[in-house]
Amino acid sequence: MTSPRATGLATIGLLAVTAVWGSTFVLIKDVVGRMSVVDFLAVRFAIAAVVMLVLFARPVLRLGWPQLVRGLGLGVLYGFAQWLQTEGLSLTSPSVSGFVTGMYVVFTPLLAWALLGQRMPAVTWVAVALATIGLAVLALHGFEVDLGVWLTLASAALYGLHIIGLSRWSRPGEAFGMSAVQMVGIATVSLCSTLPHGPSLPPDNAAWIAVLYMALVAGAGAMLVQTWAQAHLPATRAAIVMTTEPVFAAGFAVVLGYDALTLRMAIGGLMVLAAMYLVELMPRRKGEPSAETLHHEV
Repeated sequence: MTSPRATGLATIGLLAVTAVWGSTFVLIKDVVGRMSVVDFLAVRFAIAAVVMLVLFARPVLRLGWPQLVRGLGLGVLYGFAQWLQTEGLSLTSPSVSGFVTGMYVVFTPLLAWALLGQRMPAVTWVAVALATIGLAVLALHGFEVDLGVWLTLASAALYGLHIIGLSRWSRPGEAFGMSAVQMVGIATVSLCSTLPHGPSLPPDNAAWIAVLYMALVAGAGAMLVQTWAQAHLPATRAAIVMTTEPVFAAGFAVVLGYDALTLRMAIGGLMVLAAMYLVELMPRRKGEPSAETLHHEV
């Protein structure tokens, strides 16, 4: 039984992690303007993988071969999702990228229905329609959608696949080990994408600070806090907290001068956010199963 104090601390911790994730959209946008996407991802995830292997060496060694293979496979999938998301962010605004990335919450039950035959609540179809209209408001320029939006949408679909795989293969007590192994898979994909020359290092001190922040604070550190927090929170409360990530992303983008707050952004973003809440909260209220919400950032 979790105490109210632990629940409150876990909520604050998870909210802080979500704010950190939201801040990364602006940071990544700045860094990939000065170094290539593949180099940025390779350096970031190589550092994060080394740190997590050092921290979680024992949990990794306790994993059996099937779990090691599954963890690496999920990491590879996640690595491709990260690449698509970051390439997309280099071509679109941080606020739009944040809201489009949040579509993984809508994609997850759709993919579970299509691939696993899981029953999908009727409200999910309403959420899909609402999210589609919201994305159109956010991203359409006439009758065209930027390539960055399409790439980010594809990454959201891969994040949905990752959530489904993790929900089927993760086991109690293996979270730290599986997280570290997945990070190795992500780093492998990122490093391979820089071949044959290998990754180039960040060009200046500011880029190094951003990469280290992404690797250590938004990566390894955030995963530690998230894992602890979600052990003390009901899934519904965690879902509510984590769906604020696009709001933080847009907020940082506006405050730091990367985007201007427009009526179009507000309306489109609210529609996408409403769709995310519908998918996560309505099935639970009715006693129906809902896709487990796990975050895409590592």
